[in-house]
Amino acid sequence: MSDPRIEDLSKHVGETVTLRGWLYNRRSSGKLHFLEVRDGSGIVQCVVFKGNVTPETFQQADHILQESSVEVVGTVKEHGKIKGQYELDVKELKVLAPTSQEYPISPKEHGTDFLMDNRHLWLRSKRQHAIVRVRHTIIKAVRDFFDGRGFTLVDAPIFTPNACEGTSNLFETDYHGDKAYLTQSGQLYMEAAAAAFGSVYCFGPTFRAEKSKTRRHLAEFWMVEPEVAFLDLAGDMRLAEDFIAYVVGRALETRREELKVLERDTAALERVIPPFPRITYAEAIALLQKNGHPEAKVGDDFGGDEETVISGQFDRPVIVHRYPMDLKAFYFKHDADDRSLALNMDVLAPEGYGEIVGGGQREDDLVKLEAAIEHHKLPRAAFEWYLDVRRYGSFPHAGFGLGIERTVAWVCGLPHVRETIPFPRMLNRLAP
Repeated sequence: MSDPRIEDLSKHVGETVTLRGWLYNRRSSGKLHFLEVRDGSGIVQCVVFKGNVTPETFQQADHILQESSVEVVGTVKEHGKIKGQYELDVKELKVLAPTSQEYPISPKEHGTDFLMDNRHLWLRSKRQHAIVRVRHTIIKAVRDFFDGRGFTLVDAPIFTPNACEGTSNLFETDYHGDKAYLTQSGQLYMEAAAAAFGSVYCFGPTFRAEKSKTRRHLAEFWMVEPEVAFLDLAGDMRLAEDFIAYVVGRALETRREELKVLERDTAALERVIPPFPRITYAEAIALLQKNGHPEAKVGDDFGGDEETVISGQFDRPVIVHRYPMDLKAFYFKHDADDRSLALNMDVLAPEGYGEIVGGGQREDDLVKLEAAIEHHKLPRAAFEWYLDVRRYGSFPHAGFGLGIERTVAWVCGLPHVRETIPFPRMLNRLAP
């Protein structure tokens, strides 16, 4: 007798197996009890026939509370009505640990606050289970893409003495008497690492103290940030589109069933194939003016509404490049043809999901970078190590950051990023 996982039952048809898991749901029909049991890999229907078990077991099967942990022994067979699904003819049933009270999350509708307060339990639902498995696949695809292209993973610190773009949106903390911040990006460290390894990436949690309540923002989120030596803006855009297409393709290849649970229209994802359309910031402003935003003008930054209008004109992600330098951080390189513009790019996901990638080419000229730090009134001393990257063998380089939660929201077709991470941290939520 074997102990397979539910997702592997197709390999054990006709065998007697033992499953351990939790009762997801149950219903009865005369001499039959139907127990839905989950084990983390899937859900299987366990059929308890009155004639196959003891009277005590049959009686017990009709009174097990939802989410009690159970052990079921039975024979695997194909589902009588649903092709490709399997079920268990139960021979033995044991309750390993009954729930102490009724499970608080029932099939009825619950409010968002209630579900978020019970996030630790809500994770057990089919929908949340599907989302987390898609997230897992996306994260693995991220690593596989860069590892397969010769990138080296270089871990960036969480505590930093300085910020990429000032400290107004950072969480400040005491670091043994010194002021430190939770990182908003590992980019500066990746620039230094690129000088050592050529092609690098970091992947970890980042933090933003923005007082934002939009459906696209979290206080803590995960980001992957590649940086490549001797790469220009054009190469950076090609890398980003190849990367996004790879990640989406992997989700489509391996998580069709989960996307079906989420009722995701996969036809929209099938169109995520390079090359992506490219438009300049100026062209994006003109596009806004023609599509319901006549007030849009050069110098405006794009919010969620503007990004939705822009991306809505395309059937796949669109790359918007060369924003005004005044809208961008100090480290971007100026466009040689128009120094008022930055050699930057954002990738906007379709269907209203907005920016999922931001990046571009970095300033590699020491004198110009020093001037940019002074112009932005940043503390020079905190960036001396960063300037060393230009002092000792400077080189053109570019990179970007991709937010995992926004990407998961887009791939899964979710209305809010709070569902994309197991335990979200938002403006008004620090627990559970």
